[in-house]
Amino acid sequence: MDGSWSDALARARAEAPFLAGALGRQPELADLLARGAGEAALAFAREAGEGAPTLEVALRRERMALATTLAVGDLAGAFPLALVMTELSAFADRALERAIAEAIARRTGERTSRGMIALALGKHGAIELNYSSDIDPILLYDPARLARRERDEPGEAAQRYARELVRMLSENTEDGYVFRVDLRLRPASEVSPLAISTEAALTHYESSALAWERAAFIRARAAAGDVAAGEAFLRQIQPFVWRSSLDFGAIDEIRQLTARIRSNYRGPVEPGPGYNLKHGRGGIREIEFFAQTHQLIHGGRDPSLRLRGTRAALDALAAAGHIADDDARMLGESYDRLRVTEHRLQMVHDRQTHSLPEGGALESVARLDGFKDGTALIAGLREITEGVARAYDRLIPDAATRASVGVSAPQMAERLTTLGIDDPETIAGRIAGWRDGRYRSLRSSAALAAFDAMLPALVDALAGVNEPEAAMLRFEALLASTSSAINLFRLLEARPALFGQLLAILTLAPALAEELGRRPELLDTLIDHSALDLPGSVEALAARMTGIGTAPDYEYLLDRIRLVTGELRFALGLQLIEGVHDPLDIAAALSRAAEAALAVAHRATDEEFARRHGRIAGSELVVLGLGRLGGGALTHASDLDLIYLFTGESSAESDGARPLGGTLYYNRLAQRVSAALSVPTAQGALYDVDTRLRPQGAQGPLAVTCASFAKYQREAAWTWEHMALTRARVLVGSAPVREELGLIIAEVLGQDRDAATLRADVLKMRGEIAQHKPPGGMLDAKLLRGGLVDLEFLVHYLQLRDHVGLDADLGAAIDALARAGLIARELRAAHDLMTRLLVSARLLAPDLALPPQAAALALARACKQESPDALMHEFAWARHMVAGVWGQVFGEALEME
Repeated sequence: MDGSWSDALARARAEAPFLAGALGRQPELADLLARGAGEAALAFAREAGEGAPTLEVALRRERMALATTLAVGDLAGAFPLALVMTELSAFADRALERAIAEAIARRTGERTSRGMIALALGKHGAIELNYSSDIDPILLYDPARLARRERDEPGEAAQRYARELVRMLSENTEDGYVFRVDLRLRPASEVSPLAISTEAALTHYESSALAWERAAFIRARAAAGDVAAGEAFLRQIQPFVWRSSLDFGAIDEIRQLTARIRSNYRGPVEPGPGYNLKHGRGGIREIEFFAQTHQLIHGGRDPSLRLRGTRAALDALAAAGHIADDDARMLGESYDRLRVTEHRLQMVHDRQTHSLPEGGALESVARLDGFKDGTALIAGLREITEGVARAYDRLIPDAATRASVGVSAPQMAERLTTLGIDDPETIAGRIAGWRDGRYRSLRSSAALAAFDAMLPALVDALAGVNEPEAAMLRFEALLASTSSAINLFRLLEARPALFGQLLAILTLAPALAEELGRRPELLDTLIDHSALDLPGSVEALAARMTGIGTAPDYEYLLDRIRLVTGELRFALGLQLIEGVHDPLDIAAALSRAAEAALAVAHRATDEEFARRHGRIAGSELVVLGLGRLGGGALTHASDLDLIYLFTGESSAESDGARPLGGTLYYNRLAQRVSAALSVPTAQGALYDVDTRLRPQGAQGPLAVTCASFAKYQREAAWTWEHMALTRARVLVGSAPVREELGLIIAEVLGQDRDAATLRADVLKMRGEIAQHKPPGGMLDAKLLRGGLVDLEFLVHYLQLRDHVGLDADLGAAIDALARAGLIARELRAAHDLMTRLLVSARLLAPDLALPPQAAALALARACKQESPDALMHEFAWARHMVAGVWGQVFGEALEME
């Protein structure tokens, strides 16, 4: 006999009456265990119910054999905790599945689970079921699909099945029981039937669910019955469980639940006889709540945190930077240790107990758990629970340590004086006045409590800005523009370091401040540890916009594109005003975000359109990006210049239920793609789409064949259209089509041209722009003479004349022209400076006048200059550099202001 197995059997027989009896009743199983044949014993246990006269007897025999095997294997150290919990949870799934099918068969004669759903919650849902646990399923049914007698109403049939299921599993017979079944987690359990229709359940979770139900559904799983229908239901209630914004309100919800549990708990505060391993301070429940609270806060934004298992959730939270690695490790190890001790308690008499016993019973549990005696067990548990309690208390401070401050104006003025703020009485009075009901966002008691808790950090932050009064005015505008700011206040209370970034946004960037007023949850993006990193590739951004799995519907996906793009643009705006990254890199990142949005919008729209109209074989929609999008350098105010093309013949027809001819098909599809990018949804607007660069402009069809496009460009396009084509890139299209269009564009741009005619066309067009689009202010890097428009015209003229530097990236084109000796190398520095100014001014100086001091300094630093004066000096240099080369190339001086 293997020593560890023999020792386990000896301890089981000596210390656990339930196990001693079970081993005596199952001699064949006891023999397998005595020989250390753990896997064979598990296989035996799973088949222990075969040949039983009824399902009830079969499940009880299997449960007895499985409980015996897992307990002895656990005591022998052969079966780790994860295996024990997995086996117990899998048996619960099997038991529910067989009981549902049996209940239906006994009524209808049909062995099926169609239309009847069992959702597992709690430890069962997390696949962490304990040794002698209840199960807490929610039973749902789909009235349209439920298997039933013809004369039975769906609701009546579902209740009959539910009652029979509970009886089959819970009834204590001479063979024991299978599981105690607790259905009290169902919606409105005090008044609702045992089984709820899916429609009624959806209505409940969308309108009247309680806070604790959100936490419960973190671990929900479709465990048995009509599993596909159960999974579909869980997808439908995802917005209820996972809020799209950071949800620091979850802390209050968990705090209240903790307070109720602690107030109802009557046992010892620390481990000793009577201490409850589950509900006691520093116990199992606090570790679970610690993980679930962070999941509720961050899981709506980070799908990687939507895990059911407690240890898996802790590890994911640490990997995402939301909790410390040491906390995750300590809590995870503590969780495992407490769960093992819990199992020892329960295997003694097969009872669902969590409390440490007294006297000899405690000694028995200690010896089962591998300790010398009860004193050693309690000492070990005290060390574990103290560490857990400290971590939990940091997350969920009690009411005494978190009383609402309700700071008075005199107290606030005193604090402002201490911080060295001028005119503290005036500022304190204005802040105190915010609470008088003038702002809708501060009219509820919950909002005022959250505001008061956040206020001290706001006062301290005001002292750190150059213009506290201006910052305060902007904060007032934020309060006035949002209908609800509770979550914003809670976020700022929980992360006071965010105040610096918030005040920078409010004082430096009006456009970002306005956007934040419309969507306060945008500040959530700054919690992410990678918020100040440049976003990744187009493919990575597209995956983020798509989300995990399959989007529920087309409208959801359009909302998600806007949500993610808005967050990206906001984060990039903050990176710009704080000088974290070069505006050139910000411009490239904005372009990648737009390309990703286009890719996802096209893919979703194409699939949606094909469902009704089918597809055209051997044909596809192609999208060209031009202008700043084509050049890969957008600003926060850029629109998207697009040209739609399609491959194949215009006379072809789609194969769907409502077929369309090729031209109509792709023109409608192109309209839908443009709408997907531009029409406001519940998440707001996205981009303005400009398609006027297409063949024949606004007078021509929205989409034409690639062959028609090539013919037009070769034979009928104006010079300005070829200039635009120098910055064209294929953004949507298969690899062969991209290659084909690349060759067409290269051929068109490589045409021989009359230099004098080209020069005259370019100068005429630039003159018309100057006449009809005057510069908007002293910082207009685009339209001031010598600015970016003049530089672009100069580059495009040389590209078309000399066929050099045909690159959509204007900076790369300038480098190529300089290497060919056609322009001065210094033009690249002029281009970079003015592009930085263009990108930065869109946020820091939107009216193109020199902004106030703090914003002007931020603008200068973004442009890599030490001061606003230095920026203006370099801007003048750059414009004169362009003017000088313009004169050399065109033989004509620019009229500089």
